[in-house]
Amino acid sequence: MNRYLLSVLSISVAAGFGLAVSVPMVSNHAMAQGWQPKKPVELVIMAGKGGGADRLARFIQGIIEKHKFASKPFVPINKGGGSGAEALRYLKDRAGDPHIIMATLNSYYTTPLRNPGLGVDVSKFTPIARMAEDTFQLWVHSDTNIKTVDDYVKAVKSAGAVNWKMGGTGKGQEDSLVTRMLEKKFGIKVTYVPYKGGGTVAKELIGKHINSTVNNPSEQAGFWEAGKSRPLASFTPKGKLSGRFGKIPTFEELGYGSDMVYYMQRSIIAPAGIDREVQAFYVGVFDKVYKSAEWQGYIKKKGLIPGWLTGQALTDYFIAEREAHRGLLKAAGEIK
Repeated sequence: MNRYLLSVLSISVAAGFGLAVSVPMVSNHAMAQGWQPKKPVELVIMAGKGGGADRLARFIQGIIEKHKFASKPFVPINKGGGSGAEALRYLKDRAGDPHIIMATLNSYYTTPLRNPGLGVDVSKFTPIARMAEDTFQLWVHSDTNIKTVDDYVKAVKSAGAVNWKMGGTGKGQEDSLVTRMLEKKFGIKVTYVPYKGGGTVAKELIGKHINSTVNNPSEQAGFWEAGKSRPLASFTPKGKLSGRFGKIPTFEELGYGSDMVYYMQRSIIAPAGIDREVQAFYVGVFDKVYKSAEWQGYIKKKGLIPGWLTGQALTDYFIAEREAHRGLLKAAGEIK
């Protein structure tokens, strides 16, 4: 079992038994009398439009608006430049600003590690909530004769690295790390083609401009339902997914070992230096979102794994996963 999976499981199990989750305890009366936004809240998305992070953030924004969980609107703003560097720097430069929050993904770890000149330490941001852990599957176009992982490996080896194009979001980010996992496991080489967002990656596969992807479920679900794409295996442990996505075999179930596992955290953070009552307000808002029927339905439909986490436990999770990703990036030759 790889280091990344161990760290995820240890924290997730602790959270499941209520051992490590720290939530600012604020009564309903205090929340009602406490801090409230005085203007629209910027919901920064550290990725481009159309991908999993963008879809998720906008879905959350819709829940907040529908149920009036906040007195002011939450306005999604995409800042995906530099694999999320634009968003990270934006948040750092606005320390203490109570009207900015950010939806994160794993470039939250990888981008600062690959670009130390950013001067960003993710442990310094204010934790709000981890809403779920997203998953990855290996996808090909449904028009191909590739129906199994073995078929895929044979097809890649036959085509050769120059001719087999794997589409993904950014370089040195989640999709490229998962692609490296595949290359190492099966002794294959592909040409990795980076795009700004997962939505674009999914469309490029359907347009047959690339040969495969490791898209998140939400990015490929519509095309799968339309019969245009085909999942071959899931990068999750057995039994973690339910519904339609639970029927996709995991690499472990197919006999390839337990090390082919990778998650994408879906969390909300705020700048450093905000007041505790501001943090409590946002935790309260996202607690309501998490418990809503819409969010619970979204998790199931889009193949996410539930996993509420907040407070110091969430910061500890970020630190642990940053170190796990440091090891993955070193192994991939992305950092020294």
